Formats: sequence, structure tokens, C-alpha cells
Amino acid sequence: MITQHHIDSYATDGAVMIPGLLSDWVDIIAQGIDQNMAEPGPYAAENTTATDTGRFFDDYCNWPRIPAFEKTLRDSPAGQAAAQIMQSQTAQFFHDHVLVKEPGTSKKTPWHQDSPYYFVEGRQTVSMWVPVDPVGLDSCPQFIKGSHHWDKLVLPVRWLDDSGFYPDANDYLPVPNPDAEPDRYSLMSWTMQPGDAILFDYRTVHGAPANQGPHRRRAFSMRWVGDDARYVERPGRTSPPYPGHDMQAGQRLREDWFPVLWPRPSDRTA
Repeated sequence: MITQHHIDSYATDGAVMIPGLLSDWVDIIAQGIDQNMAEPGPYAAENTTATDTGRFFDDYCNWPRIPAFEKTLRDSPAGQAAAQIMQSQTAQFFHDHVLVKEPGTSKKTPWHQDSPYYFVEGRQTVSMWVPVDPVGLDSCPQFIKGSHHWDKLVLPVRWLDDSGFYPDANDYLPVPNPDAEPDRYSLMSWTMQPGDAILFDYRTVHGAPANQGPHRRRAFSMRWVGDDARYVERPGRTSPPYPGHDMQAGQRLREDWFPVLWPRPSDRTA
């Protein structure tokens, strides 16, 4: 399902949409999202303030306790697709992320890169964003084409109030504002069906519009790393934080916490 054209577009643009990648997994992913929302984890967040309308829920690192998520990670084509798009021999799972914008939600997802929030460094990374509802251009995430090639990372911000995530903003590029400077950036976005997937580099700058329409926008995101990924120290608490991981700078991520799911373990031991 991953073609050379997809691989080349990913390398050049930093993001690509794969129609139908997980279309056979929509129902089970939706079951997992329902369980996650009914039983939030310790990192669950409501990303709206008193002046916002609707509800923007997100939560992460729940796959070990939600069977639908674990089954998707282990048995769906996601791991193989991740390895192929990263051009990596392996696909190691970093974390899951549920993002739900209910109808009438005014809160936008701030422009950001995934990379500076994480304690991972490497060229072989991919976030895989999969909706379980139809998504129009008015609510689909938007990606700044080629921003994964920028020479510095963008300042990470807190989603609730857009405040800086780390103490020294001078170490980062300012958060871009394509809404105010539409001619400065080339944006990518897609109309999507349930089970389609956007694959994007951790360094690709992206954000998402509000969901002012009458339909829910539920998405399950899977974060993968490849052969060259290594642990890196950040100047503060990362997101996710993974307390007690005991890794040192330059090490591969520990496989008992971050399993290598492609090739599948059964294939590696056969």
C-alpha cells in the first residue's frame, strides 16, 4: 500500500496521506477511543477554556490498558507502513494519542512540531494520524510543506494557553502563523475518509482548525521511530514524560517500554 511515490513525497514534503491504510480497523479503533474517553488516563486533558465552545479532548499512552489499541498496533498494517515510509528496517512504537474535537469546538490545535516535545532524536520518525469520522478541509490538520528540513526546532507550546513549554525560547524558532501569513508557507491538507492515514515526520510543523461543523472529529494517532532513533535530553519535562525510564543520552529506546512491532515478533523468531 506504500508506494515509492509515497516514500519520495514523505521525504520531500514531510507528510503524505495514504487512502484506506486502516479502513478495516475503523470499528476497533473507535471502540478504543470510546473506552479511552469513558476511562481517561493520567495524562488526559480538556483543551478548552471558559471562552471556548465545544470540547477538545486528548489523552495518550493508554495502549497497554486498552485492548483495541494494542490489537491495532500489533496486528494492523500500521507498523509495516511506518517502517516503509521511514525507510527503516524496524518500526518501534513510541506512543498512542487520542484527539477528539466534538461538534461546535472553537479551539484550534496550535502550530507545532512533535519532535521538541519528545525525548527522541533521529531522522527516521513518523506520526500516523487516523480519523474514524469523515474529515473535511475545514477540520483536517494542516502541514507546512518541507518544514521538517528547517535547521532549528519550533518552540513547543502548551495547547491550553499557548505558553512556552521550555524555559529558553531563544533556543527555538518562533511559532509560525500561517493564518496571518498565508503567502509565506505552502500548506498541505486533505479531505479524508475513516481509516485514511496522514503520515508525517516528527519535525513537520502542523496545526488543526476548529471543528465548527455538526459532526465529531475523532482521531487515533500512532507515533513510531526507526533504526536511527535515540534518546535525547530536553531542557524540561517532556510530553509524554515517561517517569523512571532510566535511559541515557544516545541510547536506543528501551524495548520493554517501547516495543519493536515491525517486523512482527513472531516473524523474527520463526
